[in-house]
Amino acid sequence: MSVTVRVLIPAKLAESSQTTQYTANGVTTLIDKFTATNFSGSAATISVNLVTVADSAGNQNLIVKTKTLQPSETYTFPEITGAALGPGGFISTIAGTASAINIRSNGREIT
Repeated sequence: MSVTVRVLIPAKLAESSQTTQYTANGVTTLIDKFTATNFSGSAATISVNLVTVADSAGNQNLIVKTKTLQPSETYTFPEITGAALGPGGFISTIAGTASAINIRSNGREIT
């Protein structure tokens, strides 16, 4: 077994449409940290799904629903920290406002 520490999602803007941010391609992934920062001057929301390979993003795998971040707030999502994705599983997000929230995640890939 091999464990590789990785940036799963490099710092980027969260899109205002449901978007796959990371896929566990041929590996099992442990999510060590997932961070979102609202850099805008208004409150903004983000939702996060952890999806299994045989599914698509929806209410059945919604982990955080419309988390409101105040201006300049950073949130580290304890609901996601420590979660595992099996091979083919993925992280998907949707922001309530385009160009308001930056996201980043790191973790470990196990082969």
